[in-house]
Amino acid sequence: MYIAQHLVAGEEGGFCRDSHENVNASVVFPGEDHAGADAFAALPTDETKLPWQVHHAQHRASNARGLPNRARDLLAELARTVDHRRPLSAIFAKRRRIAERAQLTSRTLCRALADLEEAGFITRKAQLRLDDGPMKGTFDGVHLHLTEKAAVLLGLINPEVAHGSTPAHKASDGSEDSRTAQGLNGFEQADDDAGNGFAEPHAKVAHGAYIRDLSPVAFQKRQPGQVPADLERLRSLGFSKFLIFGLMRDAREQGKRLSDVVQATWHGLKRSDKPICYLRSLLKRDVDFGAVARAREAAHAAERNAVAERDAADALVRSVGAQTFVDESGEQLARVDPDGVSMFVSRVDESGERVAAGPWQIGFAAAVRTGRIRVATEADLKAFAQARRRHTVPVLRPDSVPRVLTDSVRTGLAGVRAALHGPMARLR
Repeated sequence: MYIAQHLVAGEEGGFCRDSHENVNASVVFPGEDHAGADAFAALPTDETKLPWQVHHAQHRASNARGLPNRARDLLAELARTVDHRRPLSAIFAKRRRIAERAQLTSRTLCRALADLEEAGFITRKAQLRLDDGPMKGTFDGVHLHLTEKAAVLLGLINPEVAHGSTPAHKASDGSEDSRTAQGLNGFEQADDDAGNGFAEPHAKVAHGAYIRDLSPVAFQKRQPGQVPADLERLRSLGFSKFLIFGLMRDAREQGKRLSDVVQATWHGLKRSDKPICYLRSLLKRDVDFGAVARAREAAHAAERNAVAERDAADALVRSVGAQTFVDESGEQLARVDPDGVSMFVSRVDESGERVAAGPWQIGFAAAVRTGRIRVATEADLKAFAQARRRHTVPVLRPDSVPRVLTDSVRTGLAGVRAALHGPMARLR
């Protein structure tokens, strides 16, 4: 009596073993032969061609004695993953990928790694934490390396090369690549002689994702390690390093420079509640931020130059205090007081001194630097005094002016007398 139904037992339209055949007989399909062929064709599989050395290493790892089953499974997976031409190099595979392909759980994988490391088949460095970058504080990746003992066991290196018994005429510098190349000569020659080699390109490792260029330089857009100095102030507003790089790319696509936009709108960015959104909106505006930034930079540069020139002039005036200067013609003297606050100017055609007003220090320093005035000597002072005496105008005193009685003055005086004599006569 059949307890299980045909559909449940898989006897209808499914795979089943012929009850009359041996237990180790091949799987057969009910129905016609072409149905079974179609079912076989529908089975998914990996058609990657592996070199003979990889199959050889996998077979040796699966039959290694003295290791637990989990360690043998992991070693077989490492044999499929490592580059068979450089078995001592780093294994570029993630822990999750190795666990899936070896059909091990994460905990079993950790135990298998410990078993292989204890047996001396693999080496792995201590896992350190990152010191900088967006993943600061997280653990850095660590690559596995097969030891020479494991490479010899898997048949990837000749035992003579591993133990240093290479003939003298074939000895090399002892590096990893040279030892690996020498160890592979015999196996590659045997592979070619047997006719088992595959036409290029063929897989060197077990998964298609690993046969690509493993160096990131060829396909990765490298970003500078440091943010430009003029954009470092964005970090204080909450901009991350990679966000600044992205904004630089967006600005370049808009035909702008992020440095010009930040320079032209920095005061607004500091006061904004959402500086990131504000800066993104600025990048979309049709404004020549470069011209604005250059104009402001020119104004700031002029202001800085004026301040520097004023400071230099003040320093020069303080250094020449209590000295007298004369111009090129010798007709003008400039005397600076000891504290450098005031300057008194004398001319040959004037009897007194004038006090310089306004920011006279800048003009005075420019005249000194260009040579229009120089420190006066005794001869210059004497020549200035003589020229001043020649240009002195005599001042007329009141008693030296002659008195002339004109008709108009006489008429005026007569009127005054008449006005005064009238009242005096009535008083008498």
